[in-house]
Amino acid sequence: MRVVVASGKGGTGKTTVATSLALSASGRSVSYMDCDVEAPNGHVFLRPALDRRQDVGILIPRVDESVCTHCGICAEVCRYNAIAVLGRRTMVFPQLCHGCGSCTHACPEGAIEERLDVMGVLEGGETESGLAFSRGVLNVGEPMAVPVIRALKRWPPSRVVVTEVRDAPPGASCPVVETIRGADFALLVTEPTPFGLHDLKQVVEVVREVGVPAGVVVNRDGIGDDRVDRYCAAEGLPILMRIPFDRAIGEGIARGLPLVEILPEYRVRFERLLEAIRRRVGGGDA
Repeated sequence: MRVVVASGKGGTGKTTVATSLALSASGRSVSYMDCDVEAPNGHVFLRPALDRRQDVGILIPRVDESVCTHCGICAEVCRYNAIAVLGRRTMVFPQLCHGCGSCTHACPEGAIEERLDVMGVLEGGETESGLAFSRGVLNVGEPMAVPVIRALKRWPPSRVVVTEVRDAPPGASCPVVETIRGADFALLVTEPTPFGLHDLKQVVEVVREVGVPAGVVVNRDGIGDDRVDRYCAAEGLPILMRIPFDRAIGEGIARGLPLVEILPEYRVRFERLLEAIRRRVGGGDA
């Protein structure tokens, strides 16, 4: 079973929920995957021993000008305008390239070869509790996170995994869509504020477009108003957990502690949450 923990905005407690959900399922062949490759921070709370590493990137075209006839076919087939022919010179713009290989395939002279452009790294290991941990880290300055997330999802875990918890990037952009794609359930973390409701609506549109069932966790419950509750009721979105606005929780998170260590009684609540998700998915041992 693959569960994505997502939120329409940063700072809502998405990683707080994702890490505690994974820890509460430890011992049941569970993995935690940090797909927030631009700012991964799950390791702060789970403290894994990282002993696996793999470079990841995309294949970028390299043109042999001594063979190229500058016919312009490569530029015509590129949907992303990553290659251009100017007079007797063929120029490649790596920042625009998506590594699709169309230019290489279409070149009638065989003047284009592909070389790996490293965009980031995949890292993996295990926590003290036996949780399989993996994350992607995008290199500073790289414009596209999706290739790293896609590679992370395909990276074989160190052992057999029954339950996979994916910690999505914040927002509702392409990296979030890629993280959600292929999941069995999306757990959407929000807060009962106007900003929280606005961004919850955006990520709800994403999961519905991808076709993944979803439920909601209301974090910092007790602040704001009841508009998130009314929206969820109107949209048929189940609220599966509420986490109160609590100073002790904030202080513990600031020290790098997962919620189930700050308040141990939450371990049972997260176990029940995982069981509720399993029932909604309709199969698979959580």
